[in-house]
Amino acid sequence: MSAAIDRFTEAARALGVEPDVRRFPEGTKTAADAARSIGCDVAQIVKSLVFTADGQPLIAYVSGANRLDVGKLGALAGAGEVRRATPEEARAATGFAVGGTPPFGYPSEVPRYIDRDLLAHDVVWAAAGTPDSVFALAPDDLLRVTGAEVADLRES
Repeated sequence: MSAAIDRFTEAARALGVEPDVRRFPEGTKTAADAARSIGCDVAQIVKSLVFTADGQPLIAYVSGANRLDVGKLGALAGAGEVRRATPEEARAATGFAVGGTPPFGYPSEVPRYIDRDLLAHDVVWAAAGTPDSVFALAPDDLLRVTGAEVADLRES
């Protein structure tokens, strides 16, 4: 396993999660790729999207079937300017590369928001530290370990 997966697994265990990490050599970088590889609905994929709000990082966990409404995210964060983080900013905030960002295990606390639509599933799938690794967990566990605020993040 890679160092990123090892760091993710260690963080998961510290939070009381025993992840069954699955690797897909063909990659799971996009929600559609992940759903196809796993054999689940794209709506069950957790996209961990890193943004900056007035220069500070924040993370939105969005259903793979949805597009994030940046205006809604900005209003939730009380920010004047919200933009997608650069790959470098995302790595600095989370410690992981874009496409492999798990929902936890970051070097410092970052404000987090979770797409309400993810809560409609029995199980969701998220990146496990690399663009070719995923793990499953219940949405309630995702809420518990991230401390994310539930919100309507979907673009209308």
